Amino acid sequence: MNQIKNIIFDMGGVLVGLDVQRCVDAFTSLGAGSIAHYVQEHLTEDLFLDIETGAINQKQFCDKVRLTADIQCSDEKIVWAWNQLLTGIPSAKKAHLLQLRRQGYHLFLLSNTNVMHWNYCVRDFFDDGKHTVNDYFEKCFLSYQMQLVKPSEEIYRSVLDQTGIQPSETVFIDDTKVNLEGAAKVGLKTFHDTNEHSWLALLGNFLESDNR
Repeated sequence: MNQIKNIIFDMGGVLVGLDVQRCVDAFTSLGAGSIAHYVQEHLTEDLFLDIETGAINQKQFCDKVRLTADIQCSDEKIVWAWNQLLTGIPSAKKAHLLQLRRQGYHLFLLSNTNVMHWNYCVRDFFDDGKHTVNDYFEKCFLSYQMQLVKPSEEIYRSVLDQTGIQPSETVFIDDTKVNLEGAAKVGLKTFHDTNEHSWLALLGNFLESDNR
């Protein structure tokens, strides 16, 4: 049995907390009810898929929001509303990431995300004055930069190719089952984080049992 040497983390719902209603309320406050509907129904086509795959940039996203919602609103307010989805990273999670690195595990991040959310997380959540995102992960893989999204097998294969890690020695942590299913197809071991915090309590047992 191959021992686990590498851990790949999802970001939203695993590390960063999510508050859909807060984001809905923010877009509604701008008069963008149709965009709020996208968020509330977890719709991933069109507008949100385009920004997550890098098909459009931040400016184009804001233009599409104004057009779709028929509002006159600044880019800054639209970005603010979109970032209200994200609530932060508990300090216990960041401390545990650092502990895993000290224990010799190679940590990576793989997220379906967009430039606005990523910049916000890097600036406001990962950077605490002592550490930055680079202290937690050896490399971050972001859908909008890769122009690939989970759960496609291609995105996982790209991570493996770029890092040189072996799937049999790697566990992927995500809160969405279909993403775990995609990872398993390329040979990655998987851990389903069911409540934003289960990996904190259970990952150690998972690693110990797999490394016996």
